[in-house]
Amino acid sequence: MSGAKLLTEKWPVLGRHKQAAVWLQIWADLGRAPRTIDAYARGLTEYLQLCERDDIDPVTANRAHIAIYVRELTSRPHRRGANVVAIDSGSGLSNATIQQRLVPVRLFYDFLIEEGLRASNPVGRGRYTPGRRAGVQQRGLVPRLTKLPWIPSEQQWLRILEVARSEPVRNRVMLALAYDAALRREELCSLRTDDVDPAHRTLRIRAETTKNRLERVVPYSASTGVLLSQYLTHRAQVSRARGPLFLSESRRNHGQPLSLWTWSKVVRRIALASGVERLSTHTTRHLCLTDLARIGWEVHTIAAFAGHRHTDSTLQYIHLSGRELADKLARGMEHIHAWRIQALTSIDGTETDR
Repeated sequence: MSGAKLLTEKWPVLGRHKQAAVWLQIWADLGRAPRTIDAYARGLTEYLQLCERDDIDPVTANRAHIAIYVRELTSRPHRRGANVVAIDSGSGLSNATIQQRLVPVRLFYDFLIEEGLRASNPVGRGRYTPGRRAGVQQRGLVPRLTKLPWIPSEQQWLRILEVARSEPVRNRVMLALAYDAALRREELCSLRTDDVDPAHRTLRIRAETTKNRLERVVPYSASTGVLLSQYLTHRAQVSRARGPLFLSESRRNHGQPLSLWTWSKVVRRIALASGVERLSTHTTRHLCLTDLARIGWEVHTIAAFAGHRHTDSTLQYIHLSGRELADKLARGMEHIHAWRIQALTSIDGTETDR
């Protein structure tokens, strides 16, 4: 059974709209990651449910109908309620989440235009011209807020480490690798035994596990290598089979690959126990890249290490580290200081001459 078929069973509204089901199947056939397909299906489902509720034909919907959907997104209470850390929209859904919800709707209308079922995209930022990559750029429906990634303070990090020390060796080495190699959650949980090269202390991050399908090789430190060696000895007691590096040790899934959700629960538990509730599976990656910027790594080197296709994503860590601003301030202050000293000494000399 195809991934798109499974999604239409999970969200029946997609099956009631032929074009939506076809659009999803095309993305699945093009080899998009299952999580991407799932996110597209979820976002389009919410929009189609609103269309059915308000008796709107999604094929002929206009900008006013999209505005109704945006209004609902900006006023919808978040399902996590009081657990939400940052509420950008003022009601519940963050600005980034709202932007994410609009992506599949915009892509769906691009598809309808390509199929000749529409002349324009009610979500698009510019006019759609077949065969052209971009049209006339206009302001987006929802202002995009660009925030720097959150990283813990030194005190918060020490509290996190204090709690992490009592974790099993598997969780400790995963936390160490997540920081040391700036790994995303899926990259970390998808590591296999043959991805590790202890002789050179490197990890191979396979293309199929990365966000942008770029394979890379990253180093890890000697201290992390010691912890990894301890874990490999422990892992042999769970399973001697080669394959996924990190295994579940629960009764129900003993010896099975550790799931993304299990790792998320581990990090969430550490966050609550340490009192640093903003800690997430991505925090260690943000912290590592910011630290690399702080110690003077060049932007292209950080981009290669992080697996960024473009340096635009990398620049936020340079900004977060404050390195360039600090350097400019230091150079500026040095010049000002030298000028003041020179001025003072010349005044002093003039007075002496008199």
